[in-house]
Amino acid sequence: MVFFTGSGISAESGVKTFRDHGGLWENHDVYEVATPEAFAKNPGLVLDFYNARRRQLYEVNPNAAHQAIANLQSHYDVYVVTQNVDNLHERAGSKNVLHLHGELDKGRSASDPDLIVELNGKDILLGDLAPDGSPLRPHVVWFGEAVPAIDEAIPIISEADVLVIVGTSLQVYPAAGLINYAPENCKVYCIDPAAEIPRGLPFDVEIIKEKAVKGMTLFVEGL
Repeated sequence: MVFFTGSGISAESGVKTFRDHGGLWENHDVYEVATPEAFAKNPGLVLDFYNARRRQLYEVNPNAAHQAIANLQSHYDVYVVTQNVDNLHERAGSKNVLHLHGELDKGRSASDPDLIVELNGKDILLGDLAPDGSPLRPHVVWFGEAVPAIDEAIPIISEADVLVIVGTSLQVYPAAGLINYAPENCKVYCIDPAAEIPRGLPFDVEIIKEKAVKGMTLFVEGL
């Protein structure tokens, strides 16, 4: 059983999403704080922005949808593929979590994307260095950067017996294209008030037009 989750599941915990505010994050244009060019031009602004996001992460908690997914591990072989950079799935108890777009509570070398360090809630300060001596930056996939975890996600999706899409309208690519890798005999559900399912899929998709918490409740009741 694979859960493919997006910002909608975290929004119900109070995590702010830029797509809900006309492309703005805390009054910043996303291209001022979420691109490699922005980090090169104004690293202090970018670091401050992500430090604030990280601090907010420790002011919120997993919600009932996160808990429901974790609880299903008692009965199913559960994997989570998430577009979210928060750690709410892990804090709810999910064991097999793949983050497509990085993790907010980690930093990495600006020169070596594979050199990753745990932050444990700490800020990244201007001048902080990775172990290789390069500037330390947030371990987050920015606009214009590759999404290497896609290659890890494809085999997970392709072996799903049940695929549950939670809190994403399937509009962010390349992540949204992962649904195309679900096998023909897979049972696919989509929990999102604004779900738009791509046409031409080789399987039917059962849509639950609810937010994540209520939608997961209905899904679990139907198992």
